[in-house]
Amino acid sequence: MEAFFTAVALSFGLIFVGEMGDKSQLMALTFATRYRLRSVILGLLIAIAVLIGLSVGVGAALGNFLPTDWIRLAAAVLFIGFGLWALRGEGDEDDDHAVKERRSGLLTVIGAMILAELGDKTMIMSMTLGSQYNGWGVWIGGTAGMLAADLLAVFAGAWVVRRIPEQFVRWGSAAVFIAVGLFLGVDAVRALAG
Repeated sequence: MEAFFTAVALSFGLIFVGEMGDKSQLMALTFATRYRLRSVILGLLIAIAVLIGLSVGVGAALGNFLPTDWIRLAAAVLFIGFGLWALRGEGDEDDDHAVKERRSGLLTVIGAMILAELGDKTMIMSMTLGSQYNGWGVWIGGTAGMLAADLLAVFAGAWVVRRIPEQFVRWGSAAVFIAVGLFLGVDAVRALAG
């Protein structure tokens, strides 16, 4: 049971931080201005649960075939890479969150979120975590973390943008990823050397 709760907490924290300032937050904010709040929240929940579930499933399947220490080392490199990626910012991705208005806000939110997040760092993080930790815990924690970050954008995005400079959010996110990457890397190198 401890492994489950560790997976939930770690996944929630890492994915929540990873989503701060990501394009999915911009999309969520945009959706909230176009569609009913209920449709936006339900659409986000469905899309995120599907994305994280797929990622964790792939990660768990790979985890059964690859040695854990090597996965941990690869994860360390990925997390450090995410940290460096966060430092550079997202760039111009305004077109990614432009969605054509349809009759059903729910289907628009689900479809756009899944398409925008396929192959994104959130999926890669979920795969990595799913290969090392309890899959159900990673799925629940990752889904909750991404949903919390996106709901933050829906409810408070405008406030955050006006009061907290984007560079501070980016630096904080980068610091967390690099620290986790270094911790995983040291742990993996010790295990491989020993």
